[in-house]
Amino acid sequence: MEHEKAEKNKEFAEKLISLNRVAKVVKGGRRFSFSALVVVGDRNGKVGYGLGKANDVSEAIRKGMDRAKRSFVTIPRSKETLPHQYIGHFKSAKVVLKPAAPGTGIIAGGAVRAIMEVGGVNDILSKSMGSRNPINTVKAVFSGLKSMQSAKTMAKNRGKSLADLWG
Repeated sequence: MEHEKAEKNKEFAEKLISLNRVAKVVKGGRRFSFSALVVVGDRNGKVGYGLGKANDVSEAIRKGMDRAKRSFVTIPRSKETLPHQYIGHFKSAKVVLKPAAPGTGIIAGGAVRAIMEVGGVNDILSKSMGSRNPINTVKAVFSGLKSMQSAKTMAKNRGKSLADLWG
């Protein structure tokens, strides 16, 4: 049982996006704890994020990874990039995700780069606007990924064949 659990964890790639020390003011002074934002993916189109909070750094990261593994989203991919452009919004954070030509690489910063690396997207252009808060940026990316459609679904909705759509 333990051996299977260890092998399951090896197949996922994990990235720590941000680690914050947060304080709660109590009667005797400040009580410090840690908040960790973690992204987990299988490098093959599945990715999730989690926010963990604990008194210890390693425990906060572990909690974040556990939550991330429960919130997987499938990234629709075609030829190692995205099928179409999308703008994800969350509060004041806005992230533009654009497909890119093969060989372009991941042109993205910070949180978006981490999500795309663990999600297995190799060619993408992105721009993050508005809020620079990593939590809101991650949520904006995931709102964009959730509403993105695969090329097959788009062709079906438009009443065209996949060859007509991609040319």
